[in-house]
Amino acid sequence: METHHQPSPGVDSPYAMFRLGVALLLMAVGNGGMYVVSVALPAVQAEFGVARSDASLPYTLLMLGFGAGGVLMGKLADRFGIGWPLGLGGLCLGLGYWASAMAESILVFALAQGLLVGFLGCSASFAPLIADTALWFERRRGMAVGVCASGNYLAGTVWPPVAQHFIETVGWRQTYLGMAVFCSLAVGALALCMRQRPPTVAVAPQGPAAASAAALVTGRPFGLSLGSAQGLLCVAGLACCVAMSMPQVHIVAYCGDLGYGAARGAEMLALMLGFGVVSRLISGWICDRIGGLRTLLLGSALQGVALLLFLPFDGLVPLYVISALFGLFQGGIVPSYAIIVREYFPPQEAGARVGTVIMATLFGMALGGWMSGKVFDLTGSYHAAFLNGIAFNLLNLSITATLLWRVQRLRRVAA
Repeated sequence: METHHQPSPGVDSPYAMFRLGVALLLMAVGNGGMYVVSVALPAVQAEFGVARSDASLPYTLLMLGFGAGGVLMGKLADRFGIGWPLGLGGLCLGLGYWASAMAESILVFALAQGLLVGFLGCSASFAPLIADTALWFERRRGMAVGVCASGNYLAGTVWPPVAQHFIETVGWRQTYLGMAVFCSLAVGALALCMRQRPPTVAVAPQGPAAASAAALVTGRPFGLSLGSAQGLLCVAGLACCVAMSMPQVHIVAYCGDLGYGAARGAEMLALMLGFGVVSRLISGWICDRIGGLRTLLLGSALQGVALLLFLPFDGLVPLYVISALFGLFQGGIVPSYAIIVREYFPPQEAGARVGTVIMATLFGMALGGWMSGKVFDLTGSYHAAFLNGIAFNLLNLSITATLLWRVQRLRRVAA
C-alpha cells in the first residue's frame, strides 16, 4: 500500500515563510560585526600602531567566538527555542560594540570582538537560524536555507559602505557606538517574532537525499562512521573558508596597498558579498535538484578559479570584476554543509551537527584572516597569501570529491 509523506503542521506554511523573512533580517543585522571589523582594520591599525597581523587579531577572535558560540547558542535554541538566544545575542552585541568603542589597546578591542560580539552576539544569528529554518521547510529546504544564509552576505553588502562612510566622517569609535544602539534594539525586537518552537518533522529522504537512505539506516554516512564523516566535513569546511577569507578580510587593506584607497576596497567587499547573496539563492535552487555534496563540489571548484584570477590582475576595474565573480562563485558553499548534514546524517542530530560544521567553517575564516596577514608581514605582498588560499581550496576540493566518489560507489554496490 502506497503511503504519502504529509508535512507536519506549520511546515512549508505561510507562517514558515514569514519566519524566513524575519530570519533573513536577523542575520543581516546580527552578522554586521564580522564585516565592519574588516573595514575598520586600517583605522584601528593606524590608531594603535600595530602590525597587519596584530590588527587582524580582532577579526580572528571574532570568528573563533562566532564559531564556538554557534554550538552553545544552538544547544540553547534546542532546549528553550531560538527566541531566547537571539535576545541574549542582541544584548551582547550592544555591549560588545560599546566595549570596542571604549577600547584603549588592540588587545582589549580584540577581546571585546571575540567574546561579546562573536561568542555571545553574532553567533546567535547564524548557525542556530540556519538549523531552525531547516526544520520549518521540507519541499524547498535548500532554497529556504539559501535565503536564510544569504542574510549573512546581505550584511556584508550593506554594512561595509555604511561603516566606511561613518568611519571617514566621525571615526571608528563613534561608528561602533552607533552600531551598539541600533543592532541591540533591532535584534531584540525581531527576536520577539521567533518565539514559537519549530514543529516536529518526520524527515524521510527524498530527491537527492534518497541516495543516502542506507547511510541513515546504518548510521554510516559516506560509508564512514558518524565521527569520521563529521570530521572530514569539518576539515573540508575549515579549508574552504581559509581560502574564502583571503579576499573577504583583506580586500580593503589590499586596495589601500595598491593605492586605490580603503573606500574602493569597501566597495569591492560590498560587491563581492552582494553577489554572494545571489550565489546563495542560486545554490539553494541547485541543492534542491542535485544535492548538497555536488553543490559544494561545484562551489569549491569555482572559488578556486576566482582565487587564481587575483594573481595576474590587480588593476582597479579587473579587481571589481573579480570581486563580483568571487562572490558569485563561493556564496553557496557554507549553506551546502547544512544541506549535506540533513541529507546524510540522522535528522534528530541535525542541529548539533550543523552547528559543529558551521563552527569549523568560521574557524577557517578566523585562521585564514590571521594567516593572510601573517604571510603579508613576512613577504610584504599579498601574492603569497593568495597562493596559500588556493592550496587550502585544493584540500577542500579533494575531500569533497572523495566523499562524492564514496557515495557513488555505495550506490553502485547497492544497485
